[in-house]
Amino acid sequence: MRMVLAAILAIAPVVSVQGAPAATSENPLLRLSTLPYHIPPFDRIRVTDYAPAFDAAMRGQLREVAAIAHDPRPPDFQNTIVALDRSGQLLLRVGFLFDELNSNNTSPEMQAIDTEYAVKRSAHKDAVYLDRALWRRLDAVYAKRATLKLNPESRQLLSRWHARFVRAGARLGAADQARLRDLNAKIAALTTRFGQNLLKATAAGAVAVDKVADLDGLSAAQVSAAAEAAQARGLKGQWLIPLENTTQQAVLSQLTNRALRERIYRASVQRCLGGDADNTGVLTDIVRVRAERAALLGYPSHAAYMIEDESAGTPAAARDLLTQAVPAAVGRAHAEAAELQKAIDAQAAAHGTPGFALQPWDWAFYSEAVRKARYDFDAGEVAPYFELNHVVQDGVFYAAHELYGLTFKERKDLPVYRPEVRVFEVFDADGKGLALFIADYFARDNKQGGAWMSAYMEQSRLLGLKAVVSNNLNIPKPEPGQPVFLSFDEVTSLFHEFGHALHGMLSDVEYPSLSGAETPPDFVEYPSQYNEMWAREPQVVAHFAHHYETGAPMPPQLMAKVLAAQQFNAGYATTEYLAAALLDLSWYSLTAAQVPAPADVSAFENAALKTAGVDYALVPPRYHSAYFHHIFDDDYSAGYYAYFWSEVFARDTGAWLHAHGGLTRANGDYLRKTVLSRGRTAEPMELFKNFYGRGPEIGPLLEYRGLAGGG
Repeated sequence: MRMVLAAILAIAPVVSVQGAPAATSENPLLRLSTLPYHIPPFDRIRVTDYAPAFDAAMRGQLREVAAIAHDPRPPDFQNTIVALDRSGQLLLRVGFLFDELNSNNTSPEMQAIDTEYAVKRSAHKDAVYLDRALWRRLDAVYAKRATLKLNPESRQLLSRWHARFVRAGARLGAADQARLRDLNAKIAALTTRFGQNLLKATAAGAVAVDKVADLDGLSAAQVSAAAEAAQARGLKGQWLIPLENTTQQAVLSQLTNRALRERIYRASVQRCLGGDADNTGVLTDIVRVRAERAALLGYPSHAAYMIEDESAGTPAAARDLLTQAVPAAVGRAHAEAAELQKAIDAQAAAHGTPGFALQPWDWAFYSEAVRKARYDFDAGEVAPYFELNHVVQDGVFYAAHELYGLTFKERKDLPVYRPEVRVFEVFDADGKGLALFIADYFARDNKQGGAWMSAYMEQSRLLGLKAVVSNNLNIPKPEPGQPVFLSFDEVTSLFHEFGHALHGMLSDVEYPSLSGAETPPDFVEYPSQYNEMWAREPQVVAHFAHHYETGAPMPPQLMAKVLAAQQFNAGYATTEYLAAALLDLSWYSLTAAQVPAPADVSAFENAALKTAGVDYALVPPRYHSAYFHHIFDDDYSAGYYAYFWSEVFARDTGAWLHAHGGLTRANGDYLRKTVLSRGRTAEPMELFKNFYGRGPEIGPLLEYRGLAGGG
């Protein structure tokens, strides 16, 4: 569910075509693409193009920055702040492209470039933000901000640039800045290593199966996908179950073979613990170095440093919101476990077989069995109504049309980096081209796990640019010619990630560094989580949920059971998330001296979960530390709480929309005007209050999750 944007958007140097070095070779990265919307020429890009492009782009931005810093004219808003926002366009473009393709289509060669250039890019960013002459000019403009008569968006741009420089260490002395550069380089190297270890361990952890009978419970399409995955690795006569990024694995809800369920679960939780992909030492080093950097910058912890710039403001505020939900979630999880144990005991009695105590690898299977018995349906009955193309075209795109007037046309004339990737041109209600949307939905070994949105190009009126955004999921790819059936969770993920895409595509701002999803993690998840609501809206469901073969609409009573069942396992789902989010805050609330040794990572986890009240062995954290990509190799360090914080905004928004007529253009246009088009042209809480009319309320979220009234 994460959203990827290059260069940790809130603090990255951003953007301009002007001043970029002239192309001196046939390297396609050294010039702005002439394709529609400046989509990258994927078919012409070679791995060997990246290093020279990074080098040229960094040199070019340093020339741009030097020109700003040593401009003989007195510093003003245009020649300093706007000039900064124009700078580094080539570097931003190359970085967006490389980071995205390294996430979804990597290779050993790209990983080698990532290892080398992570440190170089960190040093380059420091060269910009720690330039004393540049800082003096920026600070001088900021000092006279009250007299500049700027419009609100321009005032926000000035404030954001000033905050970025302060947070990057511009006020430190020379010795401390030298230390900061060293710490930033270490963090860049360590986080890159963590991600590469995780990719390697996840691929290596895939579980091979010798007998097709052991896959009992999976659909024919899933068995076919497992055969395809094994064949892709040269495993003849076998079936392969690749690992997903989370602790629990979706197939555990279906496999009848308990021993195989345990194998898969243990392969998941043992990732990056030992061997050549061991992440325990890497993650403790990351925590220590980030704590040292926070102290150098004047903060008690990395969590305090990170959350200061987000809408929560403080780690205490983030933790308080999470802990409000702990009693209801954990209480419900215990009740769910008792019900599952009854199901296990009843099955054993009915078959005259020995019973056993519920284990983590049993939870999903027996939860599905109880769900089926209670709601009288199973996943196989529902799946034919959730065919991928129907869900995308007749669900995701349909809701966007009804709300915002958008239409979509597939562009098969534009280049892609994999044959299964699709490109759509997006048109606004007036028929004008708005953006390009790239859909990359299938799992593969060289693709990072999970689901995310990325931007190849961000909208800006200043630069005359429109958005090019992508959605990435990890749906198992079937054999050629076979349909792709989705679970309802996967349907929800499609709507979720498209909410991120809408945030980028509907952006209508002047300045690139305030564009689209250039918001803190605890607000950037708001549009995506809000957009999930349309996956269950009767009008939208009626439009996309048709049987793949017969075309018959999904019976309303069946969909009602699906939706009712979504709250069935709410205790488990909320507890596993809260455990991960509170674990994240625990790691990043440490000082450098408090960081445990690598051998004590598990002990630290256990103690942190116990302190937070979420230490329930049957409900492990959604991510254990060694494979917690979000916080050790992504933008969400001390920020995994963002999903819950943002979901409060999202569910309040859903309640408001239902109270005002639901799926209507008037509602969509109002949300677009007040939130989705605004990027970070105002602070997140201000944007939300402008839409909602008051501050956020947790009630609608608890009701949505089935936890209202304590569960």
